[in-house]
Amino acid sequence: MTNIVIDTNILISAALSPEGNPAKILNQIISETAIRLFYATEIFEEYNRVLSYERLNIKSDKKVYFLNQIKQVGVLIEPTASTIPMPDETDRIFYDTAKISGAFLVTGNTKHYPAEPFILTAIGFLERTKTSGA
Repeated sequence: MTNIVIDTNILISAALSPEGNPAKILNQIISETAIRLFYATEIFEEYNRVLSYERLNIKSDKKVYFLNQIKQVGVLIEPTASTIPMPDETDRIFYDTAKISGAFLVTGNTKHYPAEPFILTAIGFLERTKTSGA
């Protein structure tokens, strides 16, 4: 089983580009049992808020679908805050959720996080799970 936490930018990219790598990851999360999604309440609230941005023009039914799928297949946890220095403090919840759940953190903004081997881009995650058979 491969554990994963997805940064909001991955969810938004999946919603906007259904053929891209973030969408491939989201489809794997939804349709396969080999990938387990972890999230925290604060992450879910950010997903909801950002998916609602008018400028993104994400249809309401797509937003509801994504959020329902996350609740259905994801594992809700409430991590304790770490003390590691973060380049972008607002992303700490994603880091902490991944760290406590033993998950890969998949993001389009690796510069927002400390250099850690469990923090990957979408293509990095797809390449790693392809070779590991997950």
